[in-house]
Amino acid sequence: MDISQGFQIESPQIFVSWGITENQLKTLFENHVLHHVTKGYYTTSCISLEGLIHELGFHFEPRVGGGLVELEFFRKSYPNLEHSYQEFQQHFELLFGQPTKTQPGSEGFPIQQWWLKDVSIIHCIFDRFGPEEHMKIRKSPTVV
Repeated sequence: MDISQGFQIESPQIFVSWGITENQLKTLFENHVLHHVTKGYYTTSCISLEGLIHELGFHFEPRVGGGLVELEFFRKSYPNLEHSYQEFQQHFELLFGQPTKTQPGSEGFPIQQWWLKDVSIIHCIFDRFGPEEHMKIRKSPTVV
């Protein structure tokens, strides 16, 4: 997968390109479940990253009339945060290799970061009303 072009979802089998509009995303998902959470933010349940079952959030900027700039990976519940962290990390390393940078985190889990062309990936756990896992892929704006 060339992450600089977009992201491949395995089930449903949909390729989501960076920069698409909300309407284009809705068209891609016309035969699948896509939840509109708020302006510029949608979610779906899916399988990607070589068989990982998860929720996927789509963030648009600007929030009204913008393009897709960020994907957020999460679960509906976290009965075992350590297991979730390890599983996400394993699948991301399988596809994107070892992180570019690893540093200590505040909740006992390392902060993992990848920089791949014009895309950044971060995986961390921080305290927000209790420990919360964050796994995000973000496309940097293209400089012309």
